[in-house]
Amino acid sequence: MMRYAHIVGWGHYLPERVVTNDELSRLVDTTDEWIVQRTGIHTRHIAAAHETTATLAFEAAARALAVADLHPSQIELIIVATSTPGHMFPSTACLVQDYLGASRAGAFDLGAACSGFVYALQMASQSIATGAVRNALVIGAETMSRVVDWSDRGTCVLFGDGAGAVVLKGSSIPGGVMATTLRSDGSGADLLSLPALYHNPVPIAGAEFAHNGHHKNIVDMDGRQVYRFATNVIASSVQDVLKQSGLTLDDIALIIPHQANVRIIETAARKMKLPLEKFYLNLDHTGNTSAASIPVALCDAVSEGRLEPDDNIIFVGFGGGLTWGASLVKWDVTPPQVSFIDHEWKRARYVMARGRSRLRRLSRRVEAAVARSSNGHKGDDSAE
Repeated sequence: MMRYAHIVGWGHYLPERVVTNDELSRLVDTTDEWIVQRTGIHTRHIAAAHETTATLAFEAAARALAVADLHPSQIELIIVATSTPGHMFPSTACLVQDYLGASRAGAFDLGAACSGFVYALQMASQSIATGAVRNALVIGAETMSRVVDWSDRGTCVLFGDGAGAVVLKGSSIPGGVMATTLRSDGSGADLLSLPALYHNPVPIAGAEFAHNGHHKNIVDMDGRQVYRFATNVIASSVQDVLKQSGLTLDDIALIIPHQANVRIIETAARKMKLPLEKFYLNLDHTGNTSAASIPVALCDAVSEGRLEPDDNIIFVGFGGGLTWGASLVKWDVTPPQVSFIDHEWKRARYVMARGRSRLRRLSRRVEAAVARSSNGHKGDDSAE
């Protein structure tokens, strides 16, 4: 039986701290007028010191599960698209799995920069289509504020923090994720990059270790080249998924692009001979949240009543790698009403999940202590 991956839940979370263009003008040589004219961005949200990519992702995921009216134990796969994980391992997705108490879910991070959400959506929808899983959680989450050079006006004015999530559910009813195209071009890797941070020397004789004293773990971007790349691949990606699905632009209710820069979207719209109103934009108050931008924009579009049952919508992403892609989705979900009591109970379950997690950690420590005591061994007997 054919299985279709329907979006049945959605949620997003933006940090409380809002940074205006005027605030940035006190850090770098810029003005509100300059930023708005070149990017369309007025404000962006910045994560607090205690917030991480994982906590932002959890908040978005919890909201999406509430809309879907699914218990975390029903989720079988969690994918977090991010370029700003708190750790190389454990993955951000594993931390979210623990926070949610999603005891039956496999979890991993996916790195495809600003295209990450489209890539992750395809991975999850294909897992549902093959019957490997029934329900999946796809999250885009970023703390870009921690990897930008706040003295570089070309990049620091662009980025913000946030997370967005969708719940996918398998169904035999046609709809949901209907067509996807994914592409990459590594020859453009130098146009938009974020280096990994490996600064520890290798304490082994003869081991090679390349260390650049000027190496920084910050975003590096060739703005003009990225602009040319993005305006071209938006049109080609949209045409690819239309061809796959046998639809035309007239059949599309809304295009939700990666929220990078309003000038990129305006140019792409002109190339496609479409009115700008066909594209949903919310970057004026979010900035570029990388892999989080499409699901965050989706949530805003839903809240504004921009989507109706049976609407065909397209997500299109583009970013470092270079990577790009698009997904065509048939939107046919009317979210159930969640009462205040039910909502608070759902939040309470995550508090209990944290408690269970602490008990499991304590149990492991007790078992390890007992094992060392019984063996009369006081050192570290672990190896991996």
